[in-house]
Amino acid sequence: MKSINIKHSVYLALAAFIWGTAFVAQSIGGDACGPYTFNFLRSILGGLILLPVIFILKKSGISNDAPKETGSRKTLFVGGFLCGLCLCLGSNVQQLGLYLGASAGKAGFLTACYILIVPILGIFLKKKCGIRIWIGVVLTLIGLYLLCFDSSLTFHTADLFLLACAFFFALHILVIDYFSPKVNGIQMSCIQFFVCGIITAVPMFAFEMNFSFAHIKAWAAPLSSAAVWIPILYTGFLSCGVAYTLQIVGQVNMNPTVASLILSSESVFAVLAGWIILGETMGMRELTGCVLIFTAIILAQLPKNHPSG
Repeated sequence: MKSINIKHSVYLALAAFIWGTAFVAQSIGGDACGPYTFNFLRSILGGLILLPVIFILKKSGISNDAPKETGSRKTLFVGGFLCGLCLCLGSNVQQLGLYLGASAGKAGFLTACYILIVPILGIFLKKKCGIRIWIGVVLTLIGLYLLCFDSSLTFHTADLFLLACAFFFALHILVIDYFSPKVNGIQMSCIQFFVCGIITAVPMFAFEMNFSFAHIKAWAAPLSSAAVWIPILYTGFLSCGVAYTLQIVGQVNMNPTVASLILSSESVFAVLAGWIILGETMGMRELTGCVLIFTAIILAQLPKNHPSG
């Protein structure tokens, strides 16, 4: 059981690493073709990428946990739909917060507040957390603040959307926690991307095509550039197809609060990627934030010494 938990923790850490290093690609893609168009295309691409994976695994007999009965198949589609709905709401509300003027640093911090929302919601779902995990949550919040802010915290209207985003991502983690042990994780991940993409097509049509198919030519113009497709393909394949699937597989039988702590290291990897790849500076404040977050993750992963640990 311990080796399984370590393996699942590695899956979640890999997901956080991919999301963190893909932050630049997401920013470039959203600016180039519009946030809803970008989310629509990368979600649909993520679903399409998983279709041949599911087919190959099924034919090879490697994937034996696919639902075979009507009831379990219904559970798969319900789980995929709910995951896709939460993912869609979280990612698009986040884009709206950014559109209304929230800084990237504040967006990263407020979005990652799901690490506090998850255990609070988990109380109502009888998902108890020991004192070490609560300490880890507090350390992570402090670390994220040091990592994302270089001045005092001020609050604006746009931040309400980012807090709503954190709430939806918290729900996403809890929905995965409930459904992932019951269904095939790769299939559920595939369904969630198509659901997310299809729902995202609505605001895309409304705000980026001006409610008219006559604007398709103007809408598609930015997509004629290869430079736009590089971030779309990168995030569609890695952020969606790989990372979100790793999240679903990694969360099987994992305490959702512990999972959220590991996933929050996305912010650390984003800062490290900017430092290494883009040459951005990291001061003592940012380094302290990284250390606190990693300390919280390690603390949450330590073996339990007593029932409340």
